[in-house]
Order: sequence, then C-alpha cells, then structure tokens
Amino acid sequence: MTITALGLDADDTLWHSESHFAVTEQLFRDLLAPWMAADVVAERLLERERANLALFGYGAKGFTLSMIETALEASGGSLPGQAVQQIVDWGKELLSHPVDLLDDVEATVETLADRYRLVLITKGDLFHQESKVAESGLADHFERIEILSEKSPSTYRAVLGRLDVDVDEFVMVGNSVRSDVLPVVEMGSRAIHIPYQVTWGHEVVDGDDDAHTWHQIDRIAELPGVLAGFDR
Repeated sequence: MTITALGLDADDTLWHSESHFAVTEQLFRDLLAPWMAADVVAERLLERERANLALFGYGAKGFTLSMIETALEASGGSLPGQAVQQIVDWGKELLSHPVDLLDDVEATVETLADRYRLVLITKGDLFHQESKVAESGLADHFERIEILSEKSPSTYRAVLGRLDVDVDEFVMVGNSVRSDVLPVVEMGSRAIHIPYQVTWGHEVVDGDDDAHTWHQIDRIAELPGVLAGFDR
C-alpha cells in the first residue's frame, strides 16, 4: 500500500541528545573516582536507571535522580552535599541545553511534510520534550506530536488509531532499534533505522547488526529517496 503517514523520533533522530548525556556521565564517573572504578560506575548507573524507569520514566530528571542514588551507594552514604549539588546542576544543564538539530534535518522535514502526514513520536518527560519540540522550530510541519511514556506495539497502534491510518500505510523512522524499529515491525508496519553516534545502554539490542527486516540509512537526507522506493 502507499505510504501516507510517517513517524519521526525526536531525540538523536532530529536533534542531538544522548551525546550530552554521555558528557555528563563522564563527569559523573570522574566525581566518583575516589570510591568506585569508572566502568563499575557506568554499570551501576545503568542498572539504577533501568530499575527507576517505572517510577521516573525517561529523560534528564530520572537520569539525575539515578546519578544521586548511584553516588550515595558508591560512597556508602558519605557523599558530600557539595557533590549532590553538582549532580543536580548537571541535571539542570541537561534540561536547559539548547536544541541542536542534526545535519539536513530542517530541509528534509520540510520536504517530507509536503508528501506525507508527519507525526513526531517521542518518549520522555512531557514538559522537557514539549519545550524541545517548540524550540526546534519544526512543530508546524507535524500533524501530531505524540509524547509517550513507552514505545511498544500497543502504543504505536494507539497512535495510528488517532491518525486513522492502517499499519500498511505507516513507516517509523528513528535511531533506536529497541524503541523505533522492533515494536513497529512487530505490529506489521515498516521502519527505517538511522543510527546515532552514541547509544544509551538501555536502547542497545544484541544482534541488531545481523540480517534484519528493516531498512537502515546513514543520514536523514537519504530518507525521501528510500520512502519514494516504498511507493513504487
């Protein structure tokens, strides 16, 4: 069937995000060097983030709280108040970081908006994501903005229901195999993966470089041509 609706992920698909978290995490590892080796800090932090997802959800706020908990654990509860404040300040910096669009995003989104019904489908903190969408200057190109607590086949089906679009008419584009590809393919739609330079550990899927049933491109500028091929 002809593609009528196109879903685009936001963080690390339209603008930089995880690279900012990676910089903060390196600072955090340095902070905890007196108590814990850097590789162990990374492992413990990821474990804490995963455990906290059900309570805090995705985004900088949950990341900050998970850093504080990890630091308290690593230091045996002796973490100085100044260090706690430093972690909080890093979290505020992540929340206030300017939106930095990836190369070719603005022109490509404008082109796609002339051909398809665009829906931005992202997950994370509602307030933070809304502010990033507004700052990006891209909002007017999208028919809908969907900020989800999780990306799964059921949540994608709900989005398509609100669009009144069949699964055969929909393509999802994003940087995460776990969130933007696998659940979409599972529900019967097509997906296009655009890898980002940094991948959060929670989003890593073992074997995602093996033979797969979705498309992968290097840059978003390639997207219009790939989609045109779908409709032939």
